[in-house]
Amino acid sequence: MDVDRGAPSARPRMVDVARVAGVSQKSVSNVLGGYEPVSPELRAKVERAVALLGYVPNSAARTLRTGRTGVIALAVPNLWSPYFAELASHLTDAADERGLTILIDETHGDEDREALIARRLRHHEIDGLVLSPLAMDPASIAAAARSIPMVLLGERELPASVDHVVIDNVAAAREATEHLLELGRRRIATVGAPLDDGTSTGSLRLHGYRAAMAAAGLSDEGMIVRTRHLQRQQGVEAAAQLLAAPRTPDAVFCFNDMLAIGVMHALRLRGVRVPDDVAVVGFDDVAEAAYANPTLTSVHLDRQRIARAALDILVGRLDGSRAQGAGRTVIEHRLVVRESTGGRPDGSRH
Repeated sequence: MDVDRGAPSARPRMVDVARVAGVSQKSVSNVLGGYEPVSPELRAKVERAVALLGYVPNSAARTLRTGRTGVIALAVPNLWSPYFAELASHLTDAADERGLTILIDETHGDEDREALIARRLRHHEIDGLVLSPLAMDPASIAAAARSIPMVLLGERELPASVDHVVIDNVAAAREATEHLLELGRRRIATVGAPLDDGTSTGSLRLHGYRAAMAAAGLSDEGMIVRTRHLQRQQGVEAAAQLLAAPRTPDAVFCFNDMLAIGVMHALRLRGVRVPDDVAVVGFDDVAEAAYANPTLTSVHLDRQRIARAALDILVGRLDGSRAQGAGRTVIEHRLVVRESTGGRPDGSRH
């Protein structure tokens, strides 16, 4: 790629990038800040020209020209959770492919903070919002979605008028529990149910667990450990509580992998063998599950597909190709069986 730099001049313009890349200004716009998919070849040409010229897009001019900022907000309960951290990374990668920027907020599951972000005074700074609400009520979510394009993550009670991307938590939890039943386990405890039953993701997972136990003719009395948080420490504390009970478990289904890793750590410290004495299943299949000791059986959620589906829906809303409230997108799950329930370390089938 030859460039006639000539005499020093003002900062490079988009027309200069288009000339050097050998493409139209429209193509450059699509790569740098538009919402239309572009080919890898076109992206590579434009990015080479941008690097060569030292071109810096004028975001203010783009906003005035298109009415868009090229910024999408992502609001999740926390980023210490590997699940949400990996989800944010995948969404950032997907946005980068479209020339978009992701602005990340943590809500800490606080209703006021969720509402503030959803109604944010900075709406003029973002084009849309991907929100994973824990506490905000459906009516407030629906009202906020009328003022900004929004896609919701999670399977709790959500307004039908707002697009959302989910996995079937009830079916996934039932499948995890049935896997333990198929191993011959009958005293199956669960860790991570919310403090109050409702319509949260945790409540849905509890429903799936209970359905599997009831279908097997088994009681879950004394087998449910509720937690306020879903971190390793709560798993350690839950294991101690279960082992001190009159009816000790021969299996534990945890509502996320961090709880499961905490449970296995506590069992190991007390000389309880996993899976010989107690089998353990987690949920989310974060990267750490494959490196736990023993490796952890877990419900795999495809965070890359979840992130890309949410972004595709939001971009469709922005470019007019998708109507508001077009529906619910369900992402498939699968159970990855590893050492904690007698499987192979790498989760492959025998």
